[in-house]
Amino acid sequence: MTRTPEEISHQLLDAARKAGAESADAIVIDGSSVSVEVRSGVLEHAERAESTDLGLRVFLGKRQAIVSSSDSRTETLAAMAERAVAMAREAPEDPFTGLADADQLSKGWDMDVLELFDPTPEPSADELMNDAISAEAAALAVQGVSQVSDAAAAYGTHVVHLAATNGFSGGYARTSRSTSCVAISGEGTGMERDYDGDSRSFQADLRDPEEIGRTAGERAVQLVGAQKPATGSFPVLFDERISSSLIGHLLAASNGAAIARGASWLKECLGEQVLPAHLSLIEDPHRPRIAGSRPFDAEGLSTQRRAIVENGVLTGWTLDLSSARKLDMKSTGNAARGVSGPPSPSNWNLSLTPGDKSRADLLRDMGTGLLVTSMIGSTINPNTGDYSRGASGFWVENGEITHPVNECTIAGNLRDMLMRIIPANDARPYLSRVVPSLLIEGMTLAGN
Repeated sequence: MTRTPEEISHQLLDAARKAGAESADAIVIDGSSVSVEVRSGVLEHAERAESTDLGLRVFLGKRQAIVSSSDSRTETLAAMAERAVAMAREAPEDPFTGLADADQLSKGWDMDVLELFDPTPEPSADELMNDAISAEAAALAVQGVSQVSDAAAAYGTHVVHLAATNGFSGGYARTSRSTSCVAISGEGTGMERDYDGDSRSFQADLRDPEEIGRTAGERAVQLVGAQKPATGSFPVLFDERISSSLIGHLLAASNGAAIARGASWLKECLGEQVLPAHLSLIEDPHRPRIAGSRPFDAEGLSTQRRAIVENGVLTGWTLDLSSARKLDMKSTGNAARGVSGPPSPSNWNLSLTPGDKSRADLLRDMGTGLLVTSMIGSTINPNTGDYSRGASGFWVENGEITHPVNECTIAGNLRDMLMRIIPANDARPYLSRVVPSLLIEGMTLAGN
């Protein structure tokens, strides 16, 4: 008889109690996916996966242990619980570990409002293949595209259920649908590549595969003839495709786990200005049809809309229960976890205040500098915020793009950089991180 993730999670808890655990929580993730890749108009790779992953965390006082499995047979659940309790007996004490108190738990949520699951029938492998073929054909139709290295389409569902001995029990299902294409222009050592793709919770929201392929091809062709830029201090415009990485560095530095370790360039900045005064960074885990939305976190606490940065001022850390206890604060409901590890703080959907100018306006205003559309590698000092990344994109002269550039490095200090960002108004509202193109003046650029 097939059991639901909810039933399996409660059976794990029962097994943990019988094995001698004082308290426990269990997470079960039931997933299925199908993906296809095509090359030269024919199927190159197809994969279908079905999996059920289980994670059990048990507590003996302030000692904890975690075990995981992909086998949900009753005898396996009992063996998991016995093994976890035996491990917990030998584990060191952690004064900050433990489940949430009953009064901290989320008491109710409306899954219909979040719209995480698309009721549309699952696409067939042939439908996915047709989308991938359409994207590939559209890319190859762009003059100057020499080949398509990858065109793919995928669909997946997963159901997650969390249960704990403190009384929490909750779960939800979500779907995902994606199409992507990577195009290559030029020949030999002059080859350049670029991509486009889209991933949505609802199939009806997905962009047309032809548009995705065409955009990938056009982007690849625009990079032909790339050269190293000049070395010096120039304004840098981070394209909307990659600008969220800058905000990602701020989120990493304001993560409670990093703060508790003392390994953050923001550790002394709570309540201080970290962005220009007219900008706010809002986290909202309740946006409909968005991949980062969820009704509760991995410890059963309610997720909440909050301002991480309000009018330029850093208002708080991103916390799970453990990091909150270490810092003598309250969890912000941001615990995330898989089946094989403990919870840790993580951010959900983010949006940065947009500017009142278009990307074209910022290009015009920057005069001479670099438009970055791709970055590789990184050297980020977590304690000082010193920043260095490889970049490619386009050189700008007198506010106009003149030629593509590659093999350069941009450097600065994140604390200074973020205080100088000038946002455009071109953010895509359907992404989990809604961040527009960002202009930063006075960046150090190393090229020729």
